[in-house]
Amino acid sequence: MVDNFVAVDLGATSGRVMLGRVDRGAVELSELRRFPTGPRQRPGGGLRWDVDAVHDEILAGLRDAAPARVVSMGIDSWAVDYGLVGPDGELDGDVRCYRDPRTDGMTERLRELVDDETLYRITGIQHLPFNTVYQLLAEPPERLADKTMLLLPDLLAYRLTGAVGAEVTNASTTALLDATTRQWSDDLVAKIGLPPTLLPPLRQPGELVGTAFDGTPVVAVASHDTASAVAAVPAEHDDFAYISCGTWSLVGLRLPAPVLGESARRANFTNEAGIDGTVRFLRNTMGLWLLSESMRLWREKGHPITLDRVLREAMREPAFKSVVDPNHPMFLPPGDIPARIAQFCADTGQPVPTTPPAVVRTILESLAVAHADSVRTAATLAGRDPRVVHLVGGGSLNEPLCRLTADACGLPVAAGPVEASALGNVFVQARSARVLADTPAVTPHARYEPTGPRREWRDAAKRVGVELE
Repeated sequence: MVDNFVAVDLGATSGRVMLGRVDRGAVELSELRRFPTGPRQRPGGGLRWDVDAVHDEILAGLRDAAPARVVSMGIDSWAVDYGLVGPDGELDGDVRCYRDPRTDGMTERLRELVDDETLYRITGIQHLPFNTVYQLLAEPPERLADKTMLLLPDLLAYRLTGAVGAEVTNASTTALLDATTRQWSDDLVAKIGLPPTLLPPLRQPGELVGTAFDGTPVVAVASHDTASAVAAVPAEHDDFAYISCGTWSLVGLRLPAPVLGESARRANFTNEAGIDGTVRFLRNTMGLWLLSESMRLWREKGHPITLDRVLREAMREPAFKSVVDPNHPMFLPPGDIPARIAQFCADTGQPVPTTPPAVVRTILESLAVAHADSVRTAATLAGRDPRVVHLVGGGSLNEPLCRLTADACGLPVAAGPVEASALGNVFVQARSARVLADTPAVTPHARYEPTGPRREWRDAAKRVGVELE
């Protein structure tokens, strides 16, 4: 008998409601609904997510799935963003987007309370200016006094079931969870001055959350989408690195324990919780946001441009003319990414790309350099020697990026699955239902072997201060 599971997989630009059919150890995914999720500028300022619209899409997806005899459903999404639920059980205000500038200055404010070394030693989380801890510091203290913080997947599950909790893979991204004990750090919460009642009870991937309006059981999956994606990596051995590539590129290793030394902190690596007690030792780097935001701008300006065409034309551009640092703060906010790339190149004495294909070539090579740097650094810090890089998520369909990443890393790149987060979401549910015991059988859709001399990559990387040895 085929068992059916609903996976709600939310990305920062689009969301999907997927039906996963599990039959004899294999999972077949089909899309029930796809919808935009991007943040909106609201009156009065601030970038905010439309949680009501996402909730409505989830309900519609459940109705679409009803004929399939659904065993359970689960929700995964991006990390760090949250809603505040009041004593009346209602959401207080909007859910702010991590790209909102309200966290400006919060890094310095937190350092007055907890030094960087102590924060990393406890949480193992890389410094990102939009981490949940900084967002909470930006809140008026009186707003937090009687509230419960629910990260986005937990908030949506709460709206379906009425059950309050925090799934641990996503909770680990807040910079409030102890990386060693995998519990909220009471000492850290006290140092920062947050109300002790703000943080909800923790739950593990596979736990039953409750029951939705139609009787469908809601299961806590690995609710950080990267945790779900890593759970679906079709690795044949443990000696692999992964890149979960979409709006962001999450680049790292799967480890049995966190790496909490000073070298890891200085390299800005993070230790996030994975399934089965594992650690996702990775670095957040800017991903295909640079490309998607550039495409959006060109289309708004009336350029008759398609992604396939501009990728083909980009690969006919001269190689290694210009390289940017994708993680520079100038590339974080929405806006004119091509103009910012031009400014970065001018400021660093490099040729300025002036056409869409030239800009895209710069983006692709810059992302490949960032990928290679993170793989190399992770391997050095963890004492590992990866033999292959698994590139999963939407970026696995970007053939030029996969090829360039293989060349920059000097390692084979196995591309796919595309819907890795949804697949991992289904896997955790199916395992909870005792339908699956092991990772579902998935074959990467392509494999790219490294080609070409490494010297050009090393020279290009040096322009942005990266050593690829």
